[in-house]
Amino acid sequence: MFNSSWYLNLIKPSFSPPNWLFAPVWTVLYVLIFASLAIYINSENTDKKWGYIFFVIQMLLNIIWSPVFFGLQSLSFGLIVIILLDTFVILTIIKFFQVSKIAGILLIPYLLWIIFATYLNVGYLILN
Repeated sequence: MFNSSWYLNLIKPSFSPPNWLFAPVWTVLYVLIFASLAIYINSENTDKKWGYIFFVIQMLLNIIWSPVFFGLQSLSFGLIVIILLDTFVILTIIKFFQVSKIAGILLIPYLLWIIFATYLNVGYLILN
């Protein structure tokens, strides 16, 4: 699925982090994401349907971005997926924040990282 030579031969946008950084960053982000979800689930507010819907959609988009970008080697389709991901993470933050400020705040580093990833995706598309 993943053709490493394809990715390694792409012209990298400026500010591209080293490849070794992605695993530890994503580890921390997933801990924050699921801590946020746990807080949301355990909150006493009963009107949480849209928060759950947005959370599931953004997680599905998160899961499919890598196979689209790396597996299909599609920079443009990858960009569409990540823009949708950005949108649904924002919607998730809004809904989580309405139920628990802490749950919403815990998702902000995730949003910042995927906005940065969107910048990188745009850069790869322009440069390649």
